[in-house]
Amino acid sequence: MQTGSNAVATDLEVRPFRDEDWPAVHAIYAQGIATGSATFETEVPAFEWWMAAHPPEYRLVATRGGDVVGWVAASPVSDRCAYAGVVEHSVYVDERVRGQGIGRRLLDALIDRADASGIWTIQSGVFPENVASIEVHQRCGFRIVGTRERIGQLNGTWRDVLLIERRKP
Repeated sequence: MQTGSNAVATDLEVRPFRDEDWPAVHAIYAQGIATGSATFETEVPAFEWWMAAHPPEYRLVATRGGDVVGWVAASPVSDRCAYAGVVEHSVYVDERVRGQGIGRRLLDALIDRADASGIWTIQSGVFPENVASIEVHQRCGFRIVGTRERIGQLNGTWRDVLLIERRKP
């Protein structure tokens, strides 16, 4: 198996999320929260909230040997019709298998689904310190739009967020 940030995971399946995937998705999300560089969240949201926030067509998991090792999910940024083609996403990979191309495979699958369904912009906010996330997004065609300075607090500390987006060609 290849390792490293440029490796491509070839022994993965990327498939739609199933309810029974939630315990693994929850655990991987909690790992990301624990890093302090993945999200403003301090707790994994309730299953019902997470499901309601992310339409089924934009909830995917990566599995290896039947085990969920990563996930990606997107949600509409607004219910206004002018933003009907814009979604915001999150992507998380199990800490035991980071750097093996799993995030890239998840992002590529999300991009394929979004492009096929009329989405013209996929966006997200990434902490500037999360270099691995920035790099994988850039390899998938995302660009940094700008820095949202002191956009929110995490554990009492103001944090900047890079606004990133990928526009459908």
